[in-house]
Amino acid sequence: MKKIEAIIRPFKIDDVREALSEVGVRGITLTEVKGYGRQKGHTEVYRGSEYQIDFLPKLKLEIVVADHLVDNVIDTIVKTARTGQVGDGKIFVYDVLEAVRIRTEEAGEDAL
Repeated sequence: MKKIEAIIRPFKIDDVREALSEVGVRGITLTEVKGYGRQKGHTEVYRGSEYQIDFLPKLKLEIVVADHLVDNVIDTIVKTARTGQVGDGKIFVYDVLEAVRIRTEEAGEDAL
């Protein structure tokens, strides 16, 4: 099993969620995060004063899938979250040693 973490732009979440559902992803954990990278933030004006906004709002998706779904899930996220501009996000993939569904005590891929 693999855990896929994807950092994406907030307005892309509906498209990404629908596309992942179509390729067989049954669950996603979503966290609102802030970060910066090559996008470098931007300036905003509030009550006549300029402020530098360094950390921009993003969404972090956490998805655990069977090994055979990893490439398909990554391709789906890339295709649906891409705008072609700096700040589209990143995807990270980790090994998952074990998963257990608390309610039924199912383990491994059955817990997904």
